[in-house]
Amino acid sequence: MAAAYHADRSWRAKLRRRTVRLAARRPAAAPERPMVSFAFDDAPASAALAGAEILEARGLRGVYYIAAALADTDAATGHLASPSAVKRLADAGHEIGCHTYTHLDCGQARADDAVEDVVRNAAALESWGVPRPTTFAYPFGDVAPATKRALAGRFALLRALHPGVVTRGADLNQAPSVPVEGPDGEALGLSWLTRAAMRRGWLILTTHDVAATPTEWGCTPATLARLADAALAAGFDVVTVAEGARRLGGSNTQ
Repeated sequence: MAAAYHADRSWRAKLRRRTVRLAARRPAAAPERPMVSFAFDDAPASAALAGAEILEARGLRGVYYIAAALADTDAATGHLASPSAVKRLADAGHEIGCHTYTHLDCGQARADDAVEDVVRNAAALESWGVPRPTTFAYPFGDVAPATKRALAGRFALLRALHPGVVTRGADLNQAPSVPVEGPDGEALGLSWLTRAAMRRGWLILTTHDVAATPTEWGCTPATLARLADAALAAGFDVVTVAEGARRLGGSNTQ
């Protein structure tokens, strides 16, 4: 299994992560009602199976962010879904979103290299018979200012990993999300659902694998099921990220 990669934790990187939020902003419109999305980064095979089954049993759909070069390989989050599994997800109505092709870190790569990798990834997904992706997730949640500017017009929404709720004025080029992972993931997700309901905002919950014994980046099927049920009971619209972005004025221009 591939070793886990860790993003740059230097003080320069921490400063960049703060300042990049001021660059190339695209403000969201105000949500008319609370929304939640369930996102699965890198699409481990367990998420493509168990995760999809849990959502579909409730009439819901999620979004799977794919790095095409890693499909059907072993990663730190388990074996990743194959192209045919990704196609089945798309055929079932799930959104297929874009990562970089090689899971390139947009915080450390040159902007030209990142754009090239993104374009290659979108083309690969299309070659699998999947609709061209309209939303993007920065691998590791990280991005540099030049890369953010270069990617800003290519997708209706670009998602990061800093916690928060999308409300009026939130940046659709670096949208917040909340991780559901580890032993505290479920409690954190429930807490943010409460905040999103109070603020009538849009919450994007993210995880990786969905397994009885998940990795540190995943969650159990029971956790995902309880979060989905809690969202429905609280009156959230459960939407794909593409649909949420459409409602809040997101559009891609390239």
